[in-house]
Amino acid sequence: MGQSDSFDGLAEFLAIAKRLSIRKAAMDLNKTPGAVSLALQRLEHRLGVPLFHRTTRKMALTESGESLLQRIQPAAQVIATGFEEIAQSAQTPSGTLKLIVERLAIPHVIEPLLPVFRQAWPNLNVDITVSNRHDNFVSEGYDAGIMIGSYIEQDMIAIRLSPPFKWAVFGSPDYFRRNGKPEVVSDLARHECIRFRRPEKGDIYRWEFIENKESVRIEPAGSVTVNDGELMRSLAVRGTGLIYSSTFHASRELANGTLEAALLDLSPGNDGLFLYFSKAARNQPKLRAFIDVCLQMGK
Repeated sequence: MGQSDSFDGLAEFLAIAKRLSIRKAAMDLNKTPGAVSLALQRLEHRLGVPLFHRTTRKMALTESGESLLQRIQPAAQVIATGFEEIAQSAQTPSGTLKLIVERLAIPHVIEPLLPVFRQAWPNLNVDITVSNRHDNFVSEGYDAGIMIGSYIEQDMIAIRLSPPFKWAVFGSPDYFRRNGKPEVVSDLARHECIRFRRPEKGDIYRWEFIENKESVRIEPAGSVTVNDGELMRSLAVRGTGLIYSSTFHASRELANGTLEAALLDLSPGNDGLFLYFSKAARNQPKLRAFIDVCLQMGK
């Protein structure tokens, strides 16, 4: 007997046992009385015992029927409760929201947003991985990620979380006093540049510009290479050299005057931090709840 055969007729049996009427059981199951009666007959034939005493006016469980009901009714109630809970969870945010976010998003997005989200949904768990490596986003089961928009795969849905920002060259006022500001891309060849090795790929990040309406990418020359953005900006503040960053990454240093921008008019375009997720995940209640809070915070 296959597993599917084991369950054949049980729904009809339970409905008849509850109503002690094939006609009423058929109404409950939205089936015809004939279909319910046939299902019961097949079940009794498979078990080799009658489950009901039948007369023209009433039905009653046999001893075997009572024994079967006592055995399967608790399990049926557990299954029914399980279905109800799953159906409810499909509408109500529940479980754990698993996020992977790049470090830049921590002070600008996660720290201000998470307390608001937790207050709105105290029963939701949040699991946050801080990483700039998002290659295994789907296989590692993340519900959503936060990263710079230009790095997000095109098949993902993305929602902007930050104001637009531009990429440019940055240096300290002291560095620019000593060495002057580059005015065109070729000027960078005579400057000390701090190179950035991307932790997620291991390569040297190329500096990108739009000059004379053409895209220009260079691998900067310099004696110092780092793989941490905070360290890179700190070294630039101390006058060690020029860095390539964004007005968003360097917003604190720009505000307090410890860094100044150069070649800003050659920026390759506006970028930003985005929440991204797959099309398959977009209707998850827990993710929808997070998106709603993100949108409210962005107003």
